[in-house]
Amino acid sequence: MDLENIISKGTAMAIEYAPKVLLAIITLVVGLWIIKKIMKWVAPQIEKSTKDETLSSFLASILGAVLKIMLILSVASMFGVDTTSFIAIFGALMVGIGMALNGSIGHIASGVMLMIFKPFKVGDLVKIGGGQTTGTVDTISAFNTVLATLDNKRVIIANGNVTSNDITNISGQGIVGVELTYGIAYSADIDKARKVILEVGASCPHIIKDPAQGVVVANLGDSSVDLATRPFCNSEHYWDVMFYMQENVKKAFDANGINIPFPNMEVHMMANN
Repeated sequence: MDLENIISKGTAMAIEYAPKVLLAIITLVVGLWIIKKIMKWVAPQIEKSTKDETLSSFLASILGAVLKIMLILSVASMFGVDTTSFIAIFGALMVGIGMALNGSIGHIASGVMLMIFKPFKVGDLVKIGGGQTTGTVDTISAFNTVLATLDNKRVIIANGNVTSNDITNISGQGIVGVELTYGIAYSADIDKARKVILEVGASCPHIIKDPAQGVVVANLGDSSVDLATRPFCNSEHYWDVMFYMQENVKKAFDANGINIPFPNMEVHMMANN
């Protein structure tokens, strides 16, 4: 008898709740699909209105999260859940989660700071943490910043770690100077080496004429005279200029008989009588 009652009640509940569950699943699936379509349309509109790819990406990620929360609340209401109470419970839950995930909330706050103060934007070449991480800014989201490195690696840095470290925006001014130093032997002709470096710089297609490139004696080292130069270029050609100069200055030094010193070790042997 008890088994029959249980089966009867189970059947009745299945009949009552099955349509709601099915409708909720359909609503959730369709809702996520609609949100995806909305975001695909809205994201370009936000970028068009803000004229800032970095800010538009950040706002789009926030809007997507809000729409998904609203969808979850709608699905919950289909089961007869009081959304007002649910929101209050959800708010209290968020407070508890916020306390437990204090660091994550801090990353969101740091993301907002990046949007307000704009130390860099998407497409800028930056160094984070004193040059330990260098790459082009790919994305700035609510929680993290994504860099694309020169060797095509994807580096994901929590926003809190970005704002708590030194940030060097290499390409932020549009034109950037490439810091280079070349050591020559004390016996080498400084003026000749300077001329060679300037000639190589003049042959590089990416180096601009204004500001003009110069070469100075930066240091008198233990075994070398260090010549420093700073050719300027458009920021997107930073690495092209660096690699071009490093290779071609070495070749030009070799062709002109200018020696680059390197460590030597002298071994003296004493014969025992």
